[in-house]
Amino acid sequence: MRDKWSSFFQFWYQFLLTAMAKQGSGRKNPQIELFIKAGFDGENIGNCPFCQRLFMVLWLKGVVFNVTTVDMKKRPEELKDLAPGTNPPFLIYNGELKTDFIKIEEFLEETLAPPRYPHLTPRQPESYAAGSDLFAKFSAYIKNARKDANAKFEKALLKELKRLDDYLKEPLPDEIDANSSETILVSKRKYLDGNELTLADCNLLPKLHIIKVAAKKFRNFEIPAEMYALWRYLNNAYKRNEFSHTCPTNEEIERAYADIAKNLQ
Repeated sequence: MRDKWSSFFQFWYQFLLTAMAKQGSGRKNPQIELFIKAGFDGENIGNCPFCQRLFMVLWLKGVVFNVTTVDMKKRPEELKDLAPGTNPPFLIYNGELKTDFIKIEEFLEETLAPPRYPHLTPRQPESYAAGSDLFAKFSAYIKNARKDANAKFEKALLKELKRLDDYLKEPLPDEIDANSSETILVSKRKYLDGNELTLADCNLLPKLHIIKVAAKKFRNFEIPAEMYALWRYLNNAYKRNEFSHTCPTNEEIERAYADIAKNLQ
């Protein structure tokens, strides 16, 4: 059935072969296929932060899987039979369909667990909440068409970015040594919850990338340079293949927001 899906483009990564070798030939690997939104060309990665979120989770787990992009303009009949009424992202795990992206993430974290797979749950509950209102403030900012209200919406977005920057500056408990005379005033960690990517990053980073690209294109807005902890976070994330190789292109994001971003009048 798969070879009939001419509207799909399948991504295969060399790291999957490495992951398979590490897991050992004596163990049976789960059969996993992730379906994500295709771009405007019907093949490459489309603009969907929830799709990227699950893509990153699976990659970070180190599990063998394949990814199929779904051209939403040409949904094949086979897909309608497989997941009727369902839009990407969704997952087939050992032949079982999983649809709600939050439930999929919870299932993967519970099922793909140590010692074979790493836990991705952040140690600090606050890491989950970091940046939780950011995308809502961005959406209000980019959809606003009133020129006289633009400053108000931009100020609200900046406030949330500053809140995130402050969290990234604040040292985490494990960065503070109670037995040391040295006082750590500013965190040096790479990501939200430490020096490893977690589920919190899988949630936030795809949204931050969209904000950075779309706000620049349609509002000539850039994250202020003085928010150095936030820029440190983004720059470290872009160095990771799990993030940078799962991002849609800037053009995909710009095209996706071309009808959403309102011209100021």
